[in-house]
Amino acid sequence: MGRLLKLIQNEWMKLWAKRGTWLMTLLLIAIVIGLMGLTKWINSQNTTEPTDWKTNVQEQLKFTHETLQMDLSKSERKQTEETAKILEYRLDQNVPPLAQDSRESMIINPVGIGSLVVLLTVIVAAGIVASEFSQGTIKMLLTRPVKRWKIMTSKYITVLLFGMLLMLIGFVVTIACAYILFPSGGGQELKMDGNAIVSVPVWGHGLYLLILSFANVIITATFAFMIGSVFRSNGMAIGLSLFIFFTGNTIVLLLSNYEIVKYLVFTHMDLTVYEMGQPFVEGMTMPFSLTVLVVYLVVFLVISYSVFTKRDITA
Repeated sequence: MGRLLKLIQNEWMKLWAKRGTWLMTLLLIAIVIGLMGLTKWINSQNTTEPTDWKTNVQEQLKFTHETLQMDLSKSERKQTEETAKILEYRLDQNVPPLAQDSRESMIINPVGIGSLVVLLTVIVAAGIVASEFSQGTIKMLLTRPVKRWKIMTSKYITVLLFGMLLMLIGFVVTIACAYILFPSGGGQELKMDGNAIVSVPVWGHGLYLLILSFANVIITATFAFMIGSVFRSNGMAIGLSLFIFFTGNTIVLLLSNYEIVKYLVFTHMDLTVYEMGQPFVEGMTMPFSLTVLVVYLVVFLVISYSVFTKRDITA
């Protein structure tokens, strides 16, 4: 274990010795600040008088009741009924929703950070093994008295730690910008917990969504890690990983009428749908999605380790 920790430390130092790593981190910070600033500017351009929250809730409730009269699937009807109960509760108990331009709204829904982190982590995952071959350092690396699986593990853990760090940085910058740019708007976020309606803690919900979105980071980065390890090409790994990331939802929609869609990795990569809306496929559950993701994760890692540990050192 001690040697593995030293390998991880070595990989971590090698990662941050690269100028590109610092540039990606600064890019993440700049994009988050830019998006928060743009949101603030767009809100400031809205010169219309704000509508009373009760009027908005009443309109939403009317629309929800009209929706219930339509032909809905079982999950859609359940979701719509829960929305109606929450809206009725707000009116009965005089509980206003979070204002869209409030500090709390910015913190409670930070899922955009996950997409940015995926793009940056894929770059690291794709090149952390492939670059050893392209730079010619693979021979020196594999001639050390260390088992290859430990070398591979240290690289993979470094990728995950990098993704986690970017998530944390993105969330901290989001919170800082929320406090600097947006006022506290009051109100409460509500959700159904069984048959009861409960308030949603702003910080806890924001962290929970980040954890759910990190599943996408893990799967996409592991796929890039596998492609980079097998084909020794970071360009191919980045290209294929981003292709999966950007076209996954489209593929799911095209195959939504077929049973096979339940077993595709694309269908389960965005776990935030279980907290923020409905799953892509009727009847899907969080445990099932986690099981499918774990299976794909194991497959990706088995391929990566098998190829790397058996590869000829002169390759």
